[in-house]
Amino acid sequence: MVREITDTRKKRVDEVLARRQKDLTLVMDNIWDPHNVSAVLRSCDAFGVNRVHLYYTTAKWPELGKKSSASAKKWVERVRHEDHAAMIGDMRAQGYQILRTGFSPTARTVMDFDYTGPTAVILSNEHRGTAPELAELVPDEVYIPMQGMVQSFNVSVAAALILYEAFTQRNAKGMYDSPSYSPEELERLRSEWYTR
Repeated sequence: MVREITDTRKKRVDEVLARRQKDLTLVMDNIWDPHNVSAVLRSCDAFGVNRVHLYYTTAKWPELGKKSSASAKKWVERVRHEDHAAMIGDMRAQGYQILRTGFSPTARTVMDFDYTGPTAVILSNEHRGTAPELAELVPDEVYIPMQGMVQSFNVSVAAALILYEAFTQRNAKGMYDSPSYSPEELERLRSEWYTR
């Protein structure tokens, strides 16, 4: 049975899709806490990220509930990966700048990077950090400067802050003012979203 969609709902879907950023994404690297994953997806939806990549080799993809933050999973596409080299290689072939969260001596602040080009940010595991095989392929680290005694943010908070910086830069360049998807791609997305 096909669900009826109102004109108001169609208008909302069309407006949201027109602002989705085709070339801004996150990679979730074995993030195991379902609350963190749900919160990351909610931030992705809020800042126009249409697709995230799931790299799960040491942790299981968590079951997400039906609370408001978990409902964002309906609006953010998830692509699973098991082959780290293929995932990173494909992103690089598409011209992506790839960053990973971390605190090494060569890490740079979130404000030091330009997010207006194709960008993927790897969110590291809550306890172990970046998977070694990903760290080997992605030398560029990003961190959020903090002024207190605690040295790091929760991964979902870090994701929101990084995406906000990307949003700020892209919005200043007018990148949310016209669709990043082609008319054909938008039509396909609309037909999918109208039935959700």
